[in-house]
Amino acid sequence: MTTSESTTATSTLKPGAWALDTAHSTVSFTIRHLGISKVRGGFTKFETEFVVDESGAATLGATIYLDSFDTGNADRDAHVRNADFLDVENRPTLTFRALGPVQIAENFTVEGEATLGQITQPVTLEVEWGGVQDFPQAGERHAGFSATGSIKRTDFGVGGHMPGMLSDKVQIELDIELIEPK
Repeated sequence: MTTSESTTATSTLKPGAWALDTAHSTVSFTIRHLGISKVRGGFTKFETEFVVDESGAATLGATIYLDSFDTGNADRDAHVRNADFLDVENRPTLTFRALGPVQIAENFTVEGEATLGQITQPVTLEVEWGGVQDFPQAGERHAGFSATGSIKRTDFGVGGHMPGMLSDKVQIELDIELIEPK
């Protein structure tokens, strides 16, 4: 294999804390409105934890800053940030932590917990590993993955007063690119 080929082998993951490449990463969501259309949006501020141990297993986590909620509609975004929904003044972050280290594979499942304010719920993410690739312009190696899952917004106390207006299910998608530790 040449150094420019992508690989999914965990043996190629250097142990240590891999840094988030914010320019090539996104956290997005989709929710149904009135049951007839989908509203899509994302969060512009988030952090990840991806620490690889000597065996190639990774400890995973993420923190999403809810004040960065963005659907491209300023009035809607301001409403969702207020106490009717996310209540970012009292609940500024949504965190996710895997229940334990996970072995990286081409496709794998991560069992974890999401916490919003004082509420913690189980969340399962389905992950598609993108592999590891040299980034010649920066002289470093990058790794990437996509993860999808869903939550019930009312399980976290979000917008329960609006049944029928918004679906309870929120689809979440993470596209994450990481930079190998030095």
